Amino acid sequence: MPAPVRKAVIPAAGLGTRFLPVTKAIPKEMLPIVDTPTIQLVVDEAARAGIRDVIVVNGRGKGAIEDHFDHAYELEHTLRSRGKTADADALAAITHLVRIISVRQLQPLGLGHAVLCAREAVGDEPFAVLLGDDLIIDRGRPGIGQLADVHAATGAGVIAIMEVAAGQEHLYGVVAGDWSDGRLRVREMVEKPKPGTAPSRWAIVGRYVLPPSIWPLLAATRPGHGGEIQLTDALRELAASPDGLYGVVIDGERHDAGDKLGYLRANLAYAIARAELREPVLAMMRDLLETSG
Repeated sequence: MPAPVRKAVIPAAGLGTRFLPVTKAIPKEMLPIVDTPTIQLVVDEAARAGIRDVIVVNGRGKGAIEDHFDHAYELEHTLRSRGKTADADALAAITHLVRIISVRQLQPLGLGHAVLCAREAVGDEPFAVLLGDDLIIDRGRPGIGQLADVHAATGAGVIAIMEVAAGQEHLYGVVAGDWSDGRLRVREMVEKPKPGTAPSRWAIVGRYVLPPSIWPLLAATRPGHGGEIQLTDALRELAASPDGLYGVVIDGERHDAGDKLGYLRANLAYAIARAELREPVLAMMRDLLETSG
């Protein structure tokens, strides 16, 4: 029986150039969704799925991420002295979500390389990978937990997939294969196929559960375009191996916060999902529509 998924990797070494100038001094992973840093939402998803160790693969200038998950004694003490116990308790809870392990990606050599940087910290056990730009409002079971359930049942690697609109396939890694029991046994994989050549409209999105057999495949992966080591190259090898690879459509509402419009949409979606903000935000949106034009 496969070992449980207890560790997760979050690649966080990117420069965040799509969000300049704010990311000149602030890690993009710390940009807020309403009042919560993006990376905290991703870490919370992992924690609710039973993951206890999160390896953050970071780079220079990302110290704010570690600080956010650290104990803030002075701030908590000040809040408690002012009678703001609930706020202090909420801050303390962040520290206890998971154990954060920080490793450096010294060069920006691609997602596959970023994951490979976490090899020693993960060890010889299955692990999750969560991309910080992908946010999932789940309907009960956390998104990464849904993938872990499939791994527990099959022992295979598992990736999250979604059906994209025709003509958008070239923006993603695209997979094809055989459907059975509500999941796709991956047989073919193409990274950002040229228009009109995609084998399907099923695209890989930012959640993975991988067996330890991925490590030698990643280590043997040669740099491709731009000198980067692509995770999809190793996934293609995993799909052809005895362990295999499945694609799963996550039951939840996914938001791509990796560009400005997606980020704004995610903020609005998370805001209206909160009971205390829903009606004021909807009223604000109606007012903006009426006054803008």
